[in-house]
Amino acid sequence: RAESDAEGISFLGNAILSVKAVLGLVDRYAAEERARGKGQRTEDSGQTSERSLLSAVHTGAKTFPEALQVLRVLHYAMWCEGEYHCGLGRLDQYLLPYYEADRAAGRLTDAEALEWLEEFFVACNRDSDLYIGVQQGDNGQSVMLGGVTREGAPAFNALSRLCLAACGELKLVDPKINLRVDKSTPLEVYEAGTELTAKGLGFPQYANDDVVIPALVRWGYDLADARDYSVAACWEFLIPGCGLDINNIDAVSFAGCLDAALRAVPDAPSYAAVERAFLDEIQRRADALVQKYRHVDVLPGPFVSVLSDGCIDRARDICRGAKYNNFGIHGTGIAVAVDSLASVRALVFEKRLVTLPELVRLLDTDFAGRPDVLSAAKAAPKMGNADPRADEIATRLLAFWGHAFDGRRNDRGGLFRPGTGSAMYYIWHAREIPASADGRLKGQPLSANYAPSLDVPVKGPVSVVRSFTEPDLVPVCNGGPLTIEIHDSAFARPDGVTKVAQLVKFFVARGGHQMQINTINRETLLDAQAHPERHRHLIVRVWGWSGYFVELDREYQDQIIRRVELAAS
Repeated sequence: RAESDAEGISFLGNAILSVKAVLGLVDRYAAEERARGKGQRTEDSGQTSERSLLSAVHTGAKTFPEALQVLRVLHYAMWCEGEYHCGLGRLDQYLLPYYEADRAAGRLTDAEALEWLEEFFVACNRDSDLYIGVQQGDNGQSVMLGGVTREGAPAFNALSRLCLAACGELKLVDPKINLRVDKSTPLEVYEAGTELTAKGLGFPQYANDDVVIPALVRWGYDLADARDYSVAACWEFLIPGCGLDINNIDAVSFAGCLDAALRAVPDAPSYAAVERAFLDEIQRRADALVQKYRHVDVLPGPFVSVLSDGCIDRARDICRGAKYNNFGIHGTGIAVAVDSLASVRALVFEKRLVTLPELVRLLDTDFAGRPDVLSAAKAAPKMGNADPRADEIATRLLAFWGHAFDGRRNDRGGLFRPGTGSAMYYIWHAREIPASADGRLKGQPLSANYAPSLDVPVKGPVSVVRSFTEPDLVPVCNGGPLTIEIHDSAFARPDGVTKVAQLVKFFVARGGHQMQINTINRETLLDAQAHPERHRHLIVRVWGWSGYFVELDREYQDQIIRRVELAAS
């Protein structure tokens, strides 16, 4: 660029400074390593010498262990710069050439590769307090395995299997494993993932290529990029290296929208008028978020810019934009809103048990004086039981939500991607509303992500999958997994792993977008609350990540305890 490009000159200067700072940090670690007499023995021209793995940060990785070391340094450096939502991405793809070269040269056995991977994974569990998350464990260290290549070929490989094996042996919360699958994925791959679920890790989280890739293409991503997708920190989809997508920028509370709609139409002549007012309120809040985030400033990140496509060539920090600059908006309380609408239709317009104004007054008093109305609300149709009276409402809701941002752009040219996730909003949004028409009382949390409402008796996991795959999920594919809790006794039987794997495969075959399964035992969780010192290593899936149960705030613990436990029968 011309010398008059002050911004470009400033960026490139800062990029050079950041690289020097990282290399300086590496050199200090290497000096300490030499002082302690540590190093890796290597063969070079018949002579044995000591070479630090850290040297590869200067010279470029040549071997699988060196590639792991470079990756650890780069990821740590991005955290230090403040780039917290930089996951580890498709580790089994970009490390595969190093692994295959070492195996072909006889430098590495699978047992040794497994040991190196485990060393790396253990390192991911150190210094995690550098990440400023909502809860300890919410640290963005996600890995994506499997799927397809940029050319569309199957991508699950020997290194994918080693990553699953390493996590299974270590039983640690990091890194969080995501597994890309599709209708053609063999059952044995689902079973390999389910082995981790059986160990109570709360992962892998599954992503369905048959839904996600078309969704990304629909939003304007190049096909090759869409095939290369990973996740940000939890489950929001992004393309590594070429995106400045902010996939967790805000959320719309569907439960809050319905509460506002019920108060806005006290004389609604029909259920259809109530549902119309509800959808209008969703649109109003969506429009408000478009205005709120029309312009967003992002702090410069000179070091992450060095690692991102095109920034050096353009002489511009990634904060000035990238190939993709989209914003993700969550839709929270989906099941609560659907169940509440089904209840309003039944109680007010079909059974005429109560008028709409009377129902609103009861919501403000936790149904005081009308236990009959509360009982009827709880007995109304619920999403998760394959009940068409609820599921057809969910289908209309998500069809509307999927188009609520059509034609809207931010000032970087990016669009707004609606999703079915909740992040931490399932706690926050619950504080903002009174009781809801489905029988939920004031203060009780919403369900996390895309899941049945709390305390709803469901027929079983198959009925849950049927309900939550009725809507078309392509338009709402910012991310947000179907979250299911299964009692740990489901894995006590010899066929437990296979049956749960078949459940996931069924979900994928029906067009589900994402799924995560928590293996829990209510009695164990209650004992962990009472005696945390006995359960320091108890892992649970929270909203899109796994963490140690005893490290969570009480309200998050309580919500997990109240989630429905399903038998895998």
